[in-house]
Amino acid sequence: MEIDHDWQTRYADFIATPRKALSHVRPGQRVFIGTGCGEPLTLVKALVAKAGELSNVEIIHLLTKGAAPYADKKYADIFTINSFYIGENVRDMIQQGVGSYTPVLMSDIPKLFDSGQIPIDVVLMQVSPPNTLGKVSLGISVDIVKSAAENGSFVIAQVNPQMVWTCGDSCIDVHDIDLLVSVDEPLLERPSRPLNAVTKQIAKHVVSLVEDGSTLQFGMGRIPGVGRIPPAVMHYLTDKKHLGIHTEMITDSILELLKSGAVDGSRKNVDRGKVVASFCMGTKKLYDTVANNPLFSFRPTGYVNDPFIIAKQDKMVAINMALEVDLTGQVCSDSQGDKFYSGIGGQMDFTRGASMSAGGKAIIALSALDTKSGLSRIVSHLTPGSGVVTTRGAVQYVVSEYGVAFLFGKNVQERALALISIAHPDFRESLLKEAVEAKFISPDFADVEGRFVVAGESMKTSMLLSNGILLNFRAIHPTDEARVRELMYNLSQETIYYRFMSHQQKFSSEQIQDFVYVDHRKDVAIVGVVPEAHGEDIVAVARYYLDERTNRAEVSFVLRDEWQGQGIGTFLFRHLVTIAKNNGISGFTAEVLRENKGMQAIFHKSGYKVETTLNEGVYSIRLDF
Repeated sequence: MEIDHDWQTRYADFIATPRKALSHVRPGQRVFIGTGCGEPLTLVKALVAKAGELSNVEIIHLLTKGAAPYADKKYADIFTINSFYIGENVRDMIQQGVGSYTPVLMSDIPKLFDSGQIPIDVVLMQVSPPNTLGKVSLGISVDIVKSAAENGSFVIAQVNPQMVWTCGDSCIDVHDIDLLVSVDEPLLERPSRPLNAVTKQIAKHVVSLVEDGSTLQFGMGRIPGVGRIPPAVMHYLTDKKHLGIHTEMITDSILELLKSGAVDGSRKNVDRGKVVASFCMGTKKLYDTVANNPLFSFRPTGYVNDPFIIAKQDKMVAINMALEVDLTGQVCSDSQGDKFYSGIGGQMDFTRGASMSAGGKAIIALSALDTKSGLSRIVSHLTPGSGVVTTRGAVQYVVSEYGVAFLFGKNVQERALALISIAHPDFRESLLKEAVEAKFISPDFADVEGRFVVAGESMKTSMLLSNGILLNFRAIHPTDEARVRELMYNLSQETIYYRFMSHQQKFSSEQIQDFVYVDHRKDVAIVGVVPEAHGEDIVAVARYYLDERTNRAEVSFVLRDEWQGQGIGTFLFRHLVTIAKNNGISGFTAEVLRENKGMQAIFHKSGYKVETTLNEGVYSIRLDF
C-alpha cells in the first residue's frame, strides 16, 4: 500500500472545509457518525457549530468515544440521539429520555442500512489518505461504518494522515465519497485501566475453560464498578498455545497476548493465522501495531458477527459480560432495571456462534456483587424493567469471582443451585430461600439453609495415576448432589458395607445432602473428579467430621470400585491431613471394619502414631498429628 502524497491536488474538486461540508446537512435528516476512536471529531464539531440552522436531526451511531457535544440538553430540540450501543458520553441523555436506544444484534445492523429500513442521509466518517489506486482505508473502525458509507445518500470523510491503514476488508473507493475534509489530528485514544482483584479472579475462572487451540471473542461490555473483564482474561492467557482471535473489538490488552506467543491462529478453520476484528480502541501503540500489519484482518460487522461464520471455528470461545443473571439463567446485559446502560452488542451473535461451534463455549462473566448498590448481581428474579439479552435456553457458562456455573442442558433446580454457589457468600442463603419460595428447587432444600457453603481454591489438588490419568480433587460443591447420588448407586455391595457398615440398597435425600452441604471447616468433603463430555464424574469422596469437644475429626473414604488399589485413598488421606492441620485440628479418628484392610493400611502407613482398639469386629482408630 502506497499513499498518494499528491491526493489533495488529484482530488481537489472533492475537498471542502468542515463548514462547507456540513452545509449539506439539512433539518429533519438522519446523520451517521463513525465508530469508537475512529470518530471524526472535526466533522462532529462542525455539525454542532451549525446547530442554529438545524432542527430534528437524528444522530445515529454504534458507539462513539469523543465528547459527543450534541448530547447536551440545550440541543434537545435540534439533535436526537439514536444509539445501537450506549456509551458513557450519551448514557445520561438516553436514560433521561432525551435520546433513544435501538436494541439490535450487531450482525443485523448492516441489514437495517442495506434494506433501507433505516435510511441514512449523511455519513460522517474518518479515513486514511487515498493510496495510488484511489482507495482509502477506514482504519481502526470498519464495523458498521463501511455499510453506512455504502448506503448513505451523502458521504463526508475526514481524511487524516494519522489514521492508519489496516489490512482486511477496510477499503472503499475515494469516488464513493462525496466530500473530503483534510484534517491532521491525533486519533482518539482509550488507555487500558488497571485490573482490580475481582476482575482478576473472574478472569482466572474464565481462563480455566479455555483450551489450547481455541479461538476467542472478547465482548464489548463493561460492568459498573468492575470494568471490562477481557483485558484480565488476556493477561492470564499467555501460557496457552495456538489461540486464535475472532472478535468485534480489540484493545491494547492484545499486545501482551501476542508478545507471549500464545496467539498464532494456526488452528483456525477460517482466516487461519489472522487476528480478525471489526474495530479497535486503544492507544497509539496499538494503532501503530495494526498499521499495515497483515496479521490483522479488519472486516465489517456483517462478517465478523455472522453466527454461521463464527460457528465454523472449532473451539470457539465467546466471552461476554452481564449486569444481572437470574436463577433460571436469564442474562441481562444492556440495562439496569428500566435504565438502559449499554447494548446487546455481539453477545447473542457470538453466544449462538460459539454454541454451534465444535467444542465451542459461550461464557457470560459478571461480578457477584454490585459494589454501588451492595446488592447481588445473581438474583432470584431480574430487577423489574431489566431486558433479557441471552435467554435461559441459550446460556451455557456463567462465571463470577466465586466460580463457574455450567447451565446448558440443566433443569431449573440444577441451574438455581449452580448459580447460588457462585453468588456472593452474603446472599447465598437468601437466594436459596427465595429459590424454594419460587418453586425453582424442592422444598427439601429448606433443610440445608445455613449449610450452603462453597469452599475456596485452597482445597484443590491433583494426582497423576500410573496409567497416565490426571485425577483432580476439589472441595465438594452444592451442585454435586446428583453426581454423589450417581457415585453411591455405582458402588459394589462390598464397598457400601465397608463404608457404611450396612448392606443398604438405597440412599435417602438426607444422606446425600449430608455429603454435599458442609461448612468446610468442621465438616470437610473432598471429591476426586474426572472430566467427561457432560462435565465431571465423581469417582471418590473423602470426608472428615470434627468433634469440637476433642478437636479430632472422624475421617472416612469411598471410591468407585474400578478406581481402588491405585493409591488414591492414601493421597486423599494426606490431603485431608493438610487441610485439618490448617484448620487447627489435632488428629483423626475412624471406625474401620476388621475386614477393611485397605483403610487400616492407610492409617498405619501414614507416619503418624496410631492407637487402635478392636471391639466386635470394628477397629476404633485414633491418630495424632
